[in-house]
Amino acid sequence: MQELVAGVERIRFDLEADGEQQRGAWPLPFLGTRGAGSNRGSVLVPGGQCPLRHLGRGKTVVCKHWLRGLCKKGDSCDFLHEYDMTRMPECYFYSKFGECGNKDCPFLHVDVTTGAMGCPWYDRGFCRHGPRCKYRHTQRVMCSNYLVGFCPEGPKCKFM
Repeated sequence: MQELVAGVERIRFDLEADGEQQRGAWPLPFLGTRGAGSNRGSVLVPGGQCPLRHLGRGKTVVCKHWLRGLCKKGDSCDFLHEYDMTRMPECYFYSKFGECGNKDCPFLHVDVTTGAMGCPWYDRGFCRHGPRCKYRHTQRVMCSNYLVGFCPEGPKCKFM
């Protein structure tokens, strides 16, 4: 390939030498752990028996068996073993029937009225949240006469 400006093969930057000699490099903390700043010099124990508690990406929902004290998986469970109301699974009875008979229900009761509301951004043409939007996306059918240019029904059209 033809050189456009100048050859840079012979130029050596200080950054390259620092990187090769690892000058100023500290051991990095394990990301996704609690107490990430306090584990300098920690040794990673293989087999998932690390003394630091790792918060994996899969642990986003509270374990429903742990809530009742019945989880047999312990630390190898794929769900959270912490009571966090924002990460609770949705109550089956409340979502299915609109009410829950258990007054001390630990599960999340999602209000149906917010889900029933239409998304104002989707109604305007585009919602950036897509299928993860908390509002309802309803597809409307367009009037074929209006698409051609003029609907004789006007504002009384059934597609309005």
